[in-house]
Amino acid sequence: MSSNEIDSVLTEDRLFEPNAAFSSHARIKPADLDALYNKAADDYTGFWADLATDLISWNKPFSTVLDDSKAPFYKWFTDGEMNVSWNCIDKHLESSADKTAIIFEGEQGDTRHISYQQLHDDVCQFANGLKARGVSKGDRVIIYMPMTPEAVIAMQACARIGAIHSVVFGGFSADSLRDRIEDASAAMLITADGGHRGGKIVELKSAADKALSSGCESIKDVVVLKRSGHEIDMKDGRDHWWHDVIEGQATSCEPEWVDSEHPLFLLYTSGSTGKPKGIQHSSAGYLLNAVVTNLWVFDLQDDDIFWCTADVGWITGHTYVAYGPLAAGTTTVIYEGGPVTPDAGRFWKICEDHKVSVFYTAPTAIRALMKFGDEFPNKYDLSSIRLLGTVGEPINPEAWMWYHSVIGKERCPIVDTWWQTETGANMIAPIPGVTATKPGSCTRALPGIEADVVNEDGDSITEANKGGYLVIRKPWPSMLRTIWGDDQRYVDTYFPKFDGRFYLAGDSARKDADGYFWIMGRIDDVVNISGHRLGTMEVESALVAHDRVVEAAVVSRPHEVKGEAIVAFVICKGERPVQDEAESMVKELREWVGEQIGPIAKPDDIRFADGLPKTRSGKIMRRLLRTIARGEEITQDTSTLENEAVVLQLQGKE
Repeated sequence: MSSNEIDSVLTEDRLFEPNAAFSSHARIKPADLDALYNKAADDYTGFWADLATDLISWNKPFSTVLDDSKAPFYKWFTDGEMNVSWNCIDKHLESSADKTAIIFEGEQGDTRHISYQQLHDDVCQFANGLKARGVSKGDRVIIYMPMTPEAVIAMQACARIGAIHSVVFGGFSADSLRDRIEDASAAMLITADGGHRGGKIVELKSAADKALSSGCESIKDVVVLKRSGHEIDMKDGRDHWWHDVIEGQATSCEPEWVDSEHPLFLLYTSGSTGKPKGIQHSSAGYLLNAVVTNLWVFDLQDDDIFWCTADVGWITGHTYVAYGPLAAGTTTVIYEGGPVTPDAGRFWKICEDHKVSVFYTAPTAIRALMKFGDEFPNKYDLSSIRLLGTVGEPINPEAWMWYHSVIGKERCPIVDTWWQTETGANMIAPIPGVTATKPGSCTRALPGIEADVVNEDGDSITEANKGGYLVIRKPWPSMLRTIWGDDQRYVDTYFPKFDGRFYLAGDSARKDADGYFWIMGRIDDVVNISGHRLGTMEVESALVAHDRVVEAAVVSRPHEVKGEAIVAFVICKGERPVQDEAESMVKELREWVGEQIGPIAKPDDIRFADGLPKTRSGKIMRRLLRTIARGEEITQDTSTLENEAVVLQLQGKE
């Protein structure tokens, strides 16, 4: 990608000033924000040191703020000792033991309110149960669970004893689960008999059994939560019911005080090449940005009810469900189920019933619910909502406006947040009550985050609306520390250009005349499906694993609900499938990919050809494939193609 290839075609002139009523009660005022920016500019390490001292409780205070001696392997607060679980739970007990920490609602309507004291007791019991099964500091534990409080309890229990958890989204297949278990060399798997979604049972235990049957020799124990209650197989000696693991365990568990840099969790994300990457996050640095952004971006107050709709299988569920809100002492909502079960009013009913005040969801969900019209949200009293947020991908202006007018009733600020699994927390986002917002823009980098748009040479692009590479110029506390077991891949992936001086986000972006950031899309071949980043290489590998497929190339095209749709170009053994055979083959391959990776990775469109468009050197012309997938006119030079005839086949014209 060169900078002159990225030009913006989006024009958005609408500007929404902060609501005066909101601003008067906001945590951060304009003068406060100016002071934060100035402090970060004048004394970068001092800025972060002050925040770490104020917002994290330390067993042993730190004396070193930033160790950059082995850049890009940065370390923060290195000689400090703390515990994440203690910071999320125990520190609130003296003043807020009876305050509700978690409000849970299941798809079938069952609800639970869990106080901070009860959460403490539940986490300690389970932590003691883990220790009794031999789990100790540094061991990896895989969590493959439905979206219930027990998922958060499991994460917090691991943090309490210094075990490293890796949550695998319950929608991933057995093969994906196996790959992650094996990469982490996990000692334990925590799962459930099943979960509830869309009126169906998600067969988590059977998927887990399938994963374990094809490897995963490191797994010694499997803990199973009884959630769905349907019959499952339990393997003697290996499988243990959750309720049996906690039976008789004490409700107190002294936290394992760990070094600031001790890994808190691994979270696997798709890369554009090969196997998923185990993103490794620290303890203190990660928690600091989690707390900071919950307080600044979401303006969390003592009486807020915060609902982030993300699953804990994704980074958003880590930072804005399991850790950040609890560290801030907030009440957080957890919902297990689909957004349109029994109808498209379910989200809004939950907001009404539980008096949700801060609501954070993905543009995908917003676009999907928009399609059902205004009648569903208008049935419910949404007056408790005071702040709206979006996450996962850029939000198109039309969806932003619907969110603003229909859900926010034109009075709620919208925080459009840009960040990544790798960044750990929000990086570019408005400060509600201070920042004027524009539909589709994530506005400005937060204080202490030095984001920029640069050209091919690494120079700042000063021309308004000229696109380039999105980079972060300085390290920040919650950045990933490495890729688990692969330091070189970490360097090659995130510091591949500009002499390793900047973190390369992998997105193209532009800044407008006001200095606001606009994200323009990926610069690699990672596709964003409903806010979930999937590597095209993984989908291609799954397709090629089918015995009829010789070769496959995967690209994306825009999709009005999901953001992006997967388009697969496939070369089969033997004759190219046509008509009925092609239809049957498409169905078979979609199901195959669903089994191999998970339903979210199913291609929306599969096209067959006798070959892929390649240069004579053998390189697949992915840009050309994107043009074809989008039905756009081919303007690029195709003279270097090995076989120009395949273009017509791929276009469906032959």
